[in-house]
Amino acid sequence: MQESLRLRAVQAPIIPVIADLICRHPGTISLGQGVVGYGPPPAAIAALAAFHADPAQHKYQPVAGIPSLLEALARKLAADHGLATGTTGPRGDSGLRIMVTAGGNNAFFAAVLALADPGAEFILPTPYYFNHEMAITLANCRAVLVPTDADHQLDLPALRAAITPRTRAIVTVSPNNPTGAVYPERDLRAVGALCAEHRICHLSDEAYEAFTYDGARHFSPASSPSAAAHTISLFSLSKSHGFASWRIGCLVYPARFEAAFRKIQDTLLICPPVISQFAAVGALAAGPAYLRPHLAALAQVRTRVRAELDPLVREGLADVPRADGAFYFLLRVRSPRSPQELAERLIREHGVAVIPGNAFGLDRGCHLRVAYGALTAETAAEGVGRLVRGLRALVPAP
Repeated sequence: MQESLRLRAVQAPIIPVIADLICRHPGTISLGQGVVGYGPPPAAIAALAAFHADPAQHKYQPVAGIPSLLEALARKLAADHGLATGTTGPRGDSGLRIMVTAGGNNAFFAAVLALADPGAEFILPTPYYFNHEMAITLANCRAVLVPTDADHQLDLPALRAAITPRTRAIVTVSPNNPTGAVYPERDLRAVGALCAEHRICHLSDEAYEAFTYDGARHFSPASSPSAAAHTISLFSLSKSHGFASWRIGCLVYPARFEAAFRKIQDTLLICPPVISQFAAVGALAAGPAYLRPHLAALAQVRTRVRAELDPLVREGLADVPRADGAFYFLLRVRSPRSPQELAERLIREHGVAVIPGNAFGLDRGCHLRVAYGALTAETAAEGVGRLVRGLRALVPAP
């Protein structure tokens, strides 16, 4: 027997491929996977005592999440993004609900399943986050790819032109993976207006909401009363709170999707990992004070990485578009080699790992994603130094 035709159409996940190459070449510095270098706050670990103290916690818990975490998330979303969920708003029920998920990927796949029948279309600005395209394909739906501009900002006329009767949603990721672009409020409001006009959904992935630089600001589209009714927002603790392996994220969605998401959650998970939910309550209780020094250190690493990449630009070997958020730079390398070949040779011959741009839907040119979230000032200098030396060796001078 063979796997399904549906599954054969799904691209192979690139992160395990690169991770396997790294394992086969000890000493490689990874600029590949998008994770931070710090872990959860001590309050997250301390919160586990309450989980272990009650044997009932080893049983199934509420489908949408434990009440204490739902309340903590509601407070955070209201304070940070102006999202009024449940009855938290000054005018009573806002019409928005929260559901805890096993990370952001689970949240996105649940949203696709809730919105679409087989053959439906989801508009993805490219470059896209590869797991989004994979989830859409896995659901027997079609990803409609719409290029962004030279700085990876949204092309609003192109998004409008891509809408068909089969379209179910426009997906945005801001701050963006893989580009680091931050979409301005006016553009995200314009996407919301476009979705309202065509009676489709705005799927807003905000996993990197904590990471902005140089005056850029994150805007949550569902904070606009006119957009909330057709916006599904995705959040995650994986990046901001060093929670990648704990698998805690959440969906914020209009109340009319409540029954749909409960069906999906009960089928896929029954409930999110309860021990992780207790840790998340502790992590959120630590508040912004925990994040500030980590975000400040990351901003310094970003500055160092950008400075280390500048010689590639001066020498005409690559372009580095503006990136005001997340912890990525997406290089446009002036190379006739495929990005996959270049990425493999950088690991084998130069001890540095990046992610090839074809994984993000970039089928023209040679792009490489550089992730700096897990770096320190010292490893940034060495890792990016290896990358620069490797590209000098592998890319012909102009």
